[in-house]
Amino acid sequence: MRLVIARCSVDYAGRLTAHLPSAPRLILVKNDGSVSIHADDRAYKPLNWMSPPCTLKEGVDGEVDIWTVINKAGEKLIITMEEILHDSSHELGVDPGLIKDGVEAHLQELLADRIETLGEGWSLVRREYPTAIGPVDILCRNSDGGTVAVEIKRRGEIDGVEQLTRYLELLNRDPHLAPVKGIFAAQEIKPQARVLATDRGIDCVVLDYDALRGIEDDKLRLF
Repeated sequence: MRLVIARCSVDYAGRLTAHLPSAPRLILVKNDGSVSIHADDRAYKPLNWMSPPCTLKEGVDGEVDIWTVINKAGEKLIITMEEILHDSSHELGVDPGLIKDGVEAHLQELLADRIETLGEGWSLVRREYPTAIGPVDILCRNSDGGTVAVEIKRRGEIDGVEQLTRYLELLNRDPHLAPVKGIFAAQEIKPQARVLATDRGIDCVVLDYDALRGIEDDKLRLF
């Protein structure tokens, strides 16, 4: 990534025209070819930009540096550099991407490791139990030895209840598992999803993520 701080003016010529008068600005040139011009406000939003694919040509008009950015549609972003205050390049490497805390896979792992929080005497059969239409998040047995299928979501909505219903229909065809009960577990369960789950005999569990990690006491609210 190249970072340039310069006193400059900017002209855009394309489907419309736009002009930024002379002022100190930050110019970001990324390895993907994009160029964006920023002021010291507006948070992350640039004043003007050119998305890739585009090309940057640096030229000189008299004693003034002129940058011309052209995209595949022929639109131009012309940056007139009156004074360059800073110019540096930095190799950032491949970004690993955003890792979200509390995603469904992590909730599944935590609950499987602490399956007894669903009830004393409960035991895990396996995570990602396969069915013909996809894996059930958790298959476990309650204290009576009955089979329970658990579907886990960050936000519990009607679609998740429908998904668990389809899993239960298939699992209950297996004489080695039937009868199979269902638990719909999420950090937040929408009222409509709760009503539908109750109507279909599915229990709802609100997951406390911090409690599962052992930060607070590990209680689940079963409704």
